[in-house]
Amino acid sequence: MISLDVHSLLAIIAIGIASNLDNAGAGISYGVRKIRISTFANFIIALMGFILAMVGGLFGRWIALWITPFVGNVTGMIVLSIIGIWVLCQPFLETPVEQPQTSRGSFLRILRNPEEADLDRSKTISFGESIILGIALSVNNLAGGFDAGITHLNILVTSIISGVLSYLCVGVCAYLGSRFVADKLGKHASVVAGILLILVGLHQVL
Repeated sequence: MISLDVHSLLAIIAIGIASNLDNAGAGISYGVRKIRISTFANFIIALMGFILAMVGGLFGRWIALWITPFVGNVTGMIVLSIIGIWVLCQPFLETPVEQPQTSRGSFLRILRNPEEADLDRSKTISFGESIILGIALSVNNLAGGFDAGITHLNILVTSIISGVLSYLCVGVCAYLGSRFVADKLGKHASVVAGILLILVGLHQVL
């Protein structure tokens, strides 16, 4: 049976929210552009978030075996802060230059801009596209899982919450984007995600 104190649970939820706000932004963008994300495709995206959070958590837990809890907290703060700064800088790193339509070029383009995952312009996210989109949206989950592992939080609960929040953020926000004018909110999701990741990291050592 899994038992968690309130502080640990709140920390896990904060990591999950900060790791998945990009998913909310992507969901809104797809909704505004009337690109359909099926329940199955959304499940695959959430599964990618769960898997990457678990991988990051297991690696963080292994690193934690060799360092003190304080060093683990500082390391977690540094990793989350770096990812947060990277997320904040993404809007300034985007370039309008067209890249060759190779599989590698398309994957890198989606990593930089997840809203471009509809490669065949079918207005529907296919199985293959959902895997690529899931990986692109789960970079933050990888860092969040690593932070949970290195700070001795429950990595299974962290991974499950990350997956569930990914599913909710994409599904609910895609619906809201298709029904209401939410484009501006979607554009600011990355900024909020970056700031939250940094704040969660700082909170661990302050």
